[in-house]
Formats: sequence, structure tokens, C-alpha cells
Amino acid sequence: MLLIAISTLPVVIILGYVYYRDKYEKEPLGLLIKTFMGGILSAIVTLVVLTPLDGLFPVPDGILNNAIIKAFAWAAIPEELFKFMFLYWIVWKNRNFNENYDGIVYAVFVSLGFACLENIFYVFQHGAGVGIMRGILAVPAHALFGVIMGYYFSIARFSFTSTFLNLAKSLLYAIFAHGIYDFLIFWYAGSVAALNDRAWILIIVFLVFIVFLWRLGFRKIRHHVSTSVFK
Repeated sequence: MLLIAISTLPVVIILGYVYYRDKYEKEPLGLLIKTFMGGILSAIVTLVVLTPLDGLFPVPDGILNNAIIKAFAWAAIPEELFKFMFLYWIVWKNRNFNENYDGIVYAVFVSLGFACLENIFYVFQHGAGVGIMRGILAVPAHALFGVIMGYYFSIARFSFTSTFLNLAKSLLYAIFAHGIYDFLIFWYAGSVAALNDRAWILIIVFLVFIVFLWRLGFRKIRHHVSTSVFK
């Protein structure tokens, strides 16, 4: 029960905050559960797709190249792609998707459905310490990737021009943010394993990037809340 609590509590807290910020027209609970379950399914699909491919491709030489491939090809691209597909499938034509902030709400619920299942796997495999660390870093990061995705997803939905362009931004910007996040982690881990005495610099870069993500995420939330059609 303790491991379950450690795995799920950060998800519940962030979902509660995102739901609370929806001041003018709360989204239906059934649809929120559906998007959350869509996120869980996106994690399962990602696992099913990637597992058979593991070991089929050679590991690139060099710490930097290895980190780039792992961060983007094996994490950011497939994970954000399947999240986006389930988000689009569930809410794009739903009548309850009727204001700017809704896109952020639904995208974060999908992202945290993914993060919740992923977190449970990691915590039961590696223990409470990893769960606490992921609750501080990885779970909020997935939520922030969702904010980025949802921000442009709403712009695409309610703009009469450049719909495809904004849908592309919704996916690609989330991939880019996720990829950089994982790249810095993998680069640091590889540098530590190689006994690089300058690996600590990557910690500073990573923390700066985290602060940037938080500031960006809150700014996008405030923008869509302030432009609500129900205000």
C-alpha cells in the first residue's frame, strides 16, 4: 500500500490542481476518467510497440549519441506520439471541449495516466526512494509536457486557420521538451558512469531546464484560463 501511495499521490495532487484551475466550467468527471485511462492505454501501447524492438538496433558509440537516441527515439517520440493520438481520439470532437483551458486539462489527464502506470512500474521495481524522486521530478515533468501539448491543442481546435500547424506544434513541442528532459538525465548518467569529473555541470543545466519548464507551464495555464470564453 505504501508503494501504491508513493506512486499515485503526486499524480492525484497535480490532477487536483489542474482541475481546480478550471474555474468557469468544470469538465465532466466521466470524460476526465476516460482521458486518464487513455493515458494508461498509451503507456501500454508504447510498451507493446517498443519491447520487441529492444536489442534489435546497435547502441551508438559515445555518451552524447547514446543519450540522444535513448531520449528521443526510445522515450520522447513514441511516448508523446501515443499520448497525442489518444488525446485526439478521445476529445477532439467532444462537445465538452469548448474553451481554451480544456485542452490543457485533457492533455494533462492523458499525460498523468501515462505517468501513473509508468510510476507504478518503476516504484515496484526499484523501491520507495525512486518513487519519491520520480514524484518530485518525473511526474510533474509529464504534467508539464501535457500542458505544452494541451496549450497548442486548444489553439488548433479553436482557430479557424493553421489547425494542422498548431496540432503539429502540440505534438512536436511536447516531444522536444520531453526529449531534452530525458537527454540531460541520460547524458548525466553516462558521464557519471564514465567518471567524467564535470558531470555536475549537467545537474545545473538540468535544474535550470526544470525551472524553465515550470515557468513556461504556469504561464501557459494562466493564459488559457484568462482567455476562457466563460469568464
